[in-house]
Amino acid sequence: MKQLAVSYARTLPGLDTHGLMHGLDGVQLTFMPMGDRDGAFDPEHNVILINSRVRPERQRFTLAHEISHALLLGDDDLLSDLHDSFEGDRLEQVIETLCNVGAAALLMPEELLSDLLARFGPTGRALGELARRADVSASTALYALAERTAAPVLYAVCALTRAGADDDEPHAGPPNGAGTGAPKILTVRVAGGAPGVKYTLRPGTPIPDDHPVAVALDTRLPISQASYVPFRSGRRMPAQVDAFPDRQRVLVSFLLPDRPGPT
Repeated sequence: MKQLAVSYARTLPGLDTHGLMHGLDGVQLTFMPMGDRDGAFDPEHNVILINSRVRPERQRFTLAHEISHALLLGDDDLLSDLHDSFEGDRLEQVIETLCNVGAAALLMPEELLSDLLARFGPTGRALGELARRADVSASTALYALAERTAAPVLYAVCALTRAGADDDEPHAGPPNGAGTGAPKILTVRVAGGAPGVKYTLRPGTPIPDDHPVAVALDTRLPISQASYVPFRSGRRMPAQVDAFPDRQRVLVSFLLPDRPGPT
């Protein structure tokens, strides 16, 4: 699937909306309200539908995902292998996963990932630059960067949130929750580790007020210093923390020691 997406991307004039659609002859793109659905590809009518009421970054990834559906359906060998190996709900799950892989390969090519890691290292700054340059959500950029990172690194997107929030983007409004009836707290919204990293940060994990991530948000200044991973259980693992503030969130990398041990 990744090879299909990379080959398709090489034929495109650009990675904007019209550029992404350039290689799909006869396929129409339509934006419309779709309720809880982000998008769909209808091969019978040759149309890709995108939910007009979701964030632009989400629309962009959904478009790349639906293009990947079209590429997969056009590859008889891959499609045959999938039907030989899976069936029913499991087949649908595998196809959706593959289309996510294809979407990531379309929007975040290896050349871009390699360039950012070479320039900034596995840092919060690299995560922020990837999200900006690829025009994708921070969570999408996080998973792509984590997969490409060789060092033992945990990445996280942290933001001021209220209980019950379930996406990785901070909500608009005063930082202290003024006018909402409840203060906001700084928590982990999404996290993921490089291959081989067995530790993870659960969404909703609070960030202590004196942690470098909290300080970076308060001061709006990037911070890189020796600190720790603040697990939800209260355990602390030593790590080199790189915190990059971006609007009402902080993009973070935790570089773990070779043989980390929580305290």
